[in-house]
Amino acid sequence: MDATVIMSFHERFFNFPLFHGHGTSSESVHAGALNLKQRCQQILNPADIKIDGSRPWDMQIHDDRFYARVLAEGSMGLGESYMDGWWDAAALDEFFFRIFRTKLDTQSLTWRDGLTAMKAKIINQQKISRAFQIGRHHYDLGNDLYRNMLDRRMIYSCGYWQDASTLDQAQEAKLELICQKLQLKPSMRLLDIGCGWGGMAAYAARKYGVEVVGITVSKEQARYAREQCRGLPVTIELRDYREQSGSFDRVVSIGMFEHVGHKNYRTFMHLQRNLLTDDGLALLHTIGRNKSGPTIDKWINRYIFPNSMLPSAKQISWAAEGLFIIEDWHSFGTDYDTTLLHWFRNFDASFEQLPASRYDQRFYRMWKYYLLSCAGSFRARRNQVWQIVLSPQGCLEGYQAPR
Repeated sequence: MDATVIMSFHERFFNFPLFHGHGTSSESVHAGALNLKQRCQQILNPADIKIDGSRPWDMQIHDDRFYARVLAEGSMGLGESYMDGWWDAAALDEFFFRIFRTKLDTQSLTWRDGLTAMKAKIINQQKISRAFQIGRHHYDLGNDLYRNMLDRRMIYSCGYWQDASTLDQAQEAKLELICQKLQLKPSMRLLDIGCGWGGMAAYAARKYGVEVVGITVSKEQARYAREQCRGLPVTIELRDYREQSGSFDRVVSIGMFEHVGHKNYRTFMHLQRNLLTDDGLALLHTIGRNKSGPTIDKWINRYIFPNSMLPSAKQISWAAEGLFIIEDWHSFGTDYDTTLLHWFRNFDASFEQLPASRYDQRFYRMWKYYLLSCAGSFRARRNQVWQIVLSPQGCLEGYQAPR
């Protein structure tokens, strides 16, 4: 996904000092628990979220240990306590929309957050020796999971909903938009960095007659993509982008840049430039965030997308400076809200068909939390989706971007 997916969603949530009650009497314990609940409610008031309220976005607390845990552990405690069944919200996406829209998750930092940020600035957490971790952890979970959740082409990135009413239509519209932006023509060579399950490669080869090389760090994606592209001029390789060589007329990256990391953005841009012909075009489709930073949310990092982060517009522009002309920058982040809701509905409706030995109820709650919290973040405009068209030397007659 866009991967990716997806990433400073819950960071620093509820990082407030833990109340410590005094005494050992039951009255003291009760008073301490009540104080913690009141503390949480005070924090939630600006978002108009009520504890044990009656509205769909209100929290229903099933275990009183929740209060101490979330106040002490922040976003990790919030996410893990949800996975453990300690709380619910009927409309989890709306709950997070209100959290993000009122910026409750950015109210304070702990010393642990500072250490995490410092570590990310010093250490290259996306170095080539760790490149395949995300494939094993997330994209190799099982093609059965993704087949039930995604569209018929298994496209795991934001759809384009301008004229679409179904997930299949939105994903095909996105692929067509990308092909038009790249101005594909027969016999061109296209490099697809982070090719997923091969949907883009198959579409471009079949409709536009181009030769495609697709690379991925997921064994399961590579296996499926080779089958999907059988009989087409498409080659699928299990390879990190830094190991790629050759010459291409076009380069596309859809939902992969979120795994590159800020220390490697410039490297990524240099690679694209070296692989592209002088009159070539590159298209970068990525989730973006509104403010630069070196880290992602702790819960997302542990359970969903390890070693990933979202780029800012400033970071992308800096990485491209002197290497590319930015021909077009298209933002349609609200479409990811719609896409994620469709993914969740598919996942929810088909979950009982998945093998319980691999996908238990805790996995269900984890995946629900992931999909719907991300939907809330895009709805609140906390995170964005960008398609950026780049040319090495600039299009002399100008570039007219389709929409």
